[in-house]
Amino acid sequence: MRDVSRRAGVSVSTVSRVVSGTGYVARDTRLLVERAIEDLGYVPSGPARELVARRTGMLGLCLPDVGPAADLRVAVRTGSGVEVVTDDAHVPGGPSWGSLYFGEVVRGAEFAAWQAGYALTVVVARPPQAAARTRDLAGRVDGLIVVAETLSDRLIEHVAHRLPVVLLAGPRPAGGYDHVGVENARGVQVLVEHLVRTHGIHDVRYVAGRVNTSDDVDRFRGFRAALRAVGLPAPQEPALRGDFTRAKGRSLARRLVADRRKGGVPLPGALVCANDETALGFLDVFNAEGVDVPGEVVVTGFDGIDGARTSSPRLTTVEQPMADLGRLAVDVLRACLADPTLPRQDLRVPVRVLLRESCGEH
Repeated sequence: MRDVSRRAGVSVSTVSRVVSGTGYVARDTRLLVERAIEDLGYVPSGPARELVARRTGMLGLCLPDVGPAADLRVAVRTGSGVEVVTDDAHVPGGPSWGSLYFGEVVRGAEFAAWQAGYALTVVVARPPQAAARTRDLAGRVDGLIVVAETLSDRLIEHVAHRLPVVLLAGPRPAGGYDHVGVENARGVQVLVEHLVRTHGIHDVRYVAGRVNTSDDVDRFRGFRAALRAVGLPAPQEPALRGDFTRAKGRSLARRLVADRRKGGVPLPGALVCANDETALGFLDVFNAEGVDVPGEVVVTGFDGIDGARTSSPRLTTVEQPMADLGRLAVDVLRACLADPTLPRQDLRVPVRVLLRESCGEH
């Protein structure tokens, strides 16, 4: 920094203000400093700045493992050849629930961090190195956002001794952490009550996600509450269970179509899926097999991803503001950093029920 100040003919404090982006520096002076930085190839020393400021300027986001590593392996080929492949829309694969939902959360968090002058570091807690990588991340950032059920309660408590932690999605756990979530139960309840009261559908079945996923548990709770509210029996368990992926939705749909074809088992009046990707998998198979949606069966989802808006028919869904979740989590984390004595918050972001053609709306 002293070398830069000598080259630009300004004080070290002026260079510091330009580098940090804080304080006023006249435009011409700033250009002189930036030119000197470029000429000298100067890069700020992260460790040195951290020692002075006692801050890293980094925020962390810890995501769950969204799928086996084998799913991401790509065959690398060299040479000038071009491979021609028939793209079968019914072959399992494609974007996973994680890549769509978490991608939006990361986008919102990164934008909010950037606006506040922070950089965002994202780590996927993939076993068996999840604990080690999380502890390493915690040593490099000023605060940490953890998606529900990514880490054990014990590990979160361990990290929270050193830096502020905000938990994202799922229920608010014990321990007094800040928490940001959505109205999962209420969103599904409003949707199901609409299907029964407006469309007269009494055979409504829930298609769950992975076992014991907290958001899914909340959504099924809202499903059961809706059936009780309209005077219908509420099942103790979901009718079908998927894993939040489109591929699994296709598999479940094929089973329903096969049961109808072989055993005369009728399709349910409506399928309320735990997320949009699962619902889109059902639409893939129903469209291919000539099943009329919504004439024979209504299909709905949860999340509000782009694919739900462009599907055929367009998917009725409960839209959650995924990017807003990431932004709000960063805002809460910044508030903790500014004043560690603030009371812990439990914030719930509202959702919207988007009625589209897959439930008979036009």
